[in-house]
Amino acid sequence: MEKIYYNDKAFDKKLDKLYHRPSYPPEIEESVKQILADVRRDGDAALSTYAKKFDKVDLTPDMFPVDEKEIKKASRAVSNSCKKAIKEALANVDFFSRQRIPQPWSSSPRPGVIVGERFEPMERIGVYIPGGTAPLVSTVIHTAGLAKAAGVKEIVAVTPPAPDGTVHPAILYAMHQAGVTEVYRLGGVYGIAALAYGTESIKKVEKIVGPGNAYVTAAKKLVYGEVAIDMIAGPSEIMIIADEKCNPAFIAADMLSQAEHGSGFEQAVLLSTDADLLDMVEQELLKQKAELSRREPVDKVLADGVFLIHVEDMTQAAGIASRYAPEHLEIQCRKAGNIAKQVKAAGAIFIGQWTPEPIGDFCAGPSHVLPTAGSGKYFSGLTIEGFFRRMSILNYQKSALKQELKTVLKFAEMEGLDAHGKSASIRFKNEK
Repeated sequence: MEKIYYNDKAFDKKLDKLYHRPSYPPEIEESVKQILADVRRDGDAALSTYAKKFDKVDLTPDMFPVDEKEIKKASRAVSNSCKKAIKEALANVDFFSRQRIPQPWSSSPRPGVIVGERFEPMERIGVYIPGGTAPLVSTVIHTAGLAKAAGVKEIVAVTPPAPDGTVHPAILYAMHQAGVTEVYRLGGVYGIAALAYGTESIKKVEKIVGPGNAYVTAAKKLVYGEVAIDMIAGPSEIMIIADEKCNPAFIAADMLSQAEHGSGFEQAVLLSTDADLLDMVEQELLKQKAELSRREPVDKVLADGVFLIHVEDMTQAAGIASRYAPEHLEIQCRKAGNIAKQVKAAGAIFIGQWTPEPIGDFCAGPSHVLPTAGSGKYFSGLTIEGFFRRMSILNYQKSALKQELKTVLKFAEMEGLDAHGKSASIRFKNEK
């Protein structure tokens, strides 16, 4: 843990390490490129090779898909209480998503001209569901659930198998509830490659969404162009703005909720106007850490990724938050709503002490697939719009084209594109 105080002469320099954080170590791209190339060239054979190498499981191509029988068996293994939680979260995500379904529109801004937009759902998308250090059941809901609400016909999920080849029952049950139409027990980079390029047994998709480790993130970046992707998202992070009235136990618990994700590269940052609160939160972090089951990754984050920062006032806090652009921003202090309005960039903002970050991870409604590593300044979190194609509509009558012909010809002249001009003028060639 590192404490930084606003009256320190090196304050700004110390903050630089927060602002300049990579989504993943760049050196891993070479190994990722090789895996992608192998799958693109060798298809199913490469998938079998990498399933053995990385997930320690022997898979032949006929074993890649999870069949209906296995899904039904998984459903029986999931408790009623888990099923209820999954259905409740899915309903909340579905409700939120449906508020944002893009609607077609048209208008006639000038006589004889109609312009507008039309939206159609993508036909085949891929969702990546992490299953290594933790079976992320909620990610199924926060990816496939949106695609289902959008009306995507084919929702293809890949997720790493256990050494015995099985997939976690709760993940399979959530996939069934969220409308997934195909499930493949393929993980990591080779799973992303299968979605992006397709193989003899797996048809390629149009877009890949969902979080993953550094290797998955690098793979998504490298296949961009072959398919669309949602964003380049790195290790999870949380920033909390607090004052002297905030509960240090709440703050520490929320910071640890992100530290336990497992990569060890997560970050948890506290900004507070109260220097004493930094000390109290530090003590709480150590106390609560001892009670957790996933202490090893937490220890690494506590050593390298926790920053307790004393700020002069809330204006400074909002400025730091805007520049950091955290994946998750909690504002627990007084007048939290007013402070939130000052923040210019964040993946999601959690307002008030009764809105802990995990409520967004699991069941609030907005997708938990959010930009990290400062990319919130130019990317937004996953929403239902990301599963639609947008098409511009243009409809000109003859009189309208004639009215704007001079403009078309002038642009063609400026750009040296004679054929462009002729395309318009030829329609009036025989007119006097």
